[in-house]
Amino acid sequence: MSFEDRKNVSEKQFEMDQQAQFKIEARASKLIGMWAGEQMGLSGDALSAYAKEVVAANLDEPGYDDVKRKLVADFTAKDLEIADNDLDQIIAKFVDKATDQVRQEMGK
Repeated sequence: MSFEDRKNVSEKQFEMDQQAQFKIEARASKLIGMWAGEQMGLSGDALSAYAKEVVAANLDEPGYDDVKRKLVADFTAKDLEIADNDLDQIIAKFVDKATDQVRQEMGK
């Protein structure tokens, strides 16, 4: 295999890894949004719309700090409380779940 072939394979792998990471973050954000929406008493179309808002919020910056800020603000607006540590654990749980789901879909 030539250097150029190895370079192309490496670039393709990097691209696939980036796509997988994007899918994982979007899926995790949707799962987090569905959970949070249920905690706020949402259902049906309102729950789906809220989950989409959480996915959109996650596009602001890398990681899940933007999601956390949204959830804390929304919970506060609904007079609901959630400890920072609990929220971190919930996010980690849904990131793990999303990772498993995306990997299964990709056959990894």
